[in-house]
Amino acid sequence: MSILVDKNTRLLVQGFTGREGTFHAQQMIDYGTVVVGGTTPGKGGTRHLDRPVYNTVREAMAEAIPNTSIIYVPAPYAADAIIEAADAGIPLIICITEGIPVMDMIKTCDFVKSKGARLIGPNCPGLITPGQAKVGIMPAYIHSPGKVGLVSKSGTLTYEVVNALTNAGMGQSTAIGIGGDPIIGTSFVDVLEMFENDPETEMVVLIGEIGGDAELRAADYIAAKMKKPVAAYIAGRTAPADRRMGHAGAIISSGDDTAAAKMAALSKAGAKVAEAPSEIPGLLQATMVRS
Repeated sequence: MSILVDKNTRLLVQGFTGREGTFHAQQMIDYGTVVVGGTTPGKGGTRHLDRPVYNTVREAMAEAIPNTSIIYVPAPYAADAIIEAADAGIPLIICITEGIPVMDMIKTCDFVKSKGARLIGPNCPGLITPGQAKVGIMPAYIHSPGKVGLVSKSGTLTYEVVNALTNAGMGQSTAIGIGGDPIIGTSFVDVLEMFENDPETEMVVLIGEIGGDAELRAADYIAAKMKKPVAAYIAGRTAPADRRMGHAGAIISSGDDTAAAKMAALSKAGAKVAEAPSEIPGLLQATMVRS
């Protein structure tokens, strides 16, 4: 089993014919994801990568019947693309684009919620259920099917940890990058709840970073609700205050959003906290031995 994407995913690519959309759509098709077409305004009625191109998401909904959309639209237009997908009735929207203004995302996230849809991102690598569907930009070859659910703010750290898990013989149920911007559509807590309720996910990995309180909220949820073992890593232990590190949201503004504070909160909640990403498989294996 998995969360959010699987063999029943019917994917629409917004920004289909652009350079990034073309490259990653082909990668997803090659992986076996069911890509039903894409949108590029003004190119409706043509074909691209042997799939139909539509002018609008609503046109695609009427003909191709997608249930998921992924957005490779430049930052000035990406918020509108998210709104278009939600307004057309797409229930799951993944936005890869980075650099979307915070104020745009505040109203966009509110609109998505009003439509009963779920947004992953923006500024995220997407998600993958190994062996079933890849919806994003992650290197598929490092993933393998299994029982470990992974949720992360960081794309590159996700890849590092997934590769370590796979090399240790620990496959993944679903790996999902939620994005590192200050305003995102899906939180750590949202994904932890899905993994906790997924009967095929037996262990969970959480990868966070400095800035904000998302990891603290996750710690509260782990302490109160989670029965499955959690291993965690927090990036940015040596980051100076008031300087953004990588993601737009990765900036220390108070004592509670440092790496040390988050590591302490997660440890107190019962998560096994790694000093380095490479320690994650060993921490999970230790929980397996004890159980």
